[in-house]
Amino acid sequence: MSDGWDAGAEGVMRLPSGRLVRGRGLRRPLPEGPVPAFTVQLLGRPGEPLAWETRWIRWPDFRLPSDRAAAREVLAEAWTRSASERVEVACGGGRGRTGTALACLAVLDGVPAGEAVAYVRRHYHPKAVETPWQRRFVRRFGPAR
Repeated sequence: MSDGWDAGAEGVMRLPSGRLVRGRGLRRPLPEGPVPAFTVQLLGRPGEPLAWETRWIRWPDFRLPSDRAAAREVLAEAWTRSASERVEVACGGGRGRTGTALACLAVLDGVPAGEAVAYVRRHYHPKAVETPWQRRFVRRFGPAR
């Protein structure tokens, strides 16, 4: 994946398959280096327009996505695109909602749902996935029914 992320770049997490995805907080400056091809914004209201393709999931801070089926669809698209594109997942601070979404991507990549939060805390940020309901959301994410 020559046009993917640098594995050592800020916020970049390697999934078990080798796919690289970046998590970040939108309240912080854009990291140096290449920009994403695709960003999933996890915010209570639409974020600032970006110069690249973006999908918005209505996801208030410290809560869960307002439309869980739509969130699953967008996260599945992000996982698929991460095989060949620079994909970023971002919320305001870059930990709770972003960590939850990254854990869901890990589940899509084959990490057992019960282990995905620990995986993201080990490979992305030790305080990722901030609330009990976010952890439960990941445990229940599992394969599509």
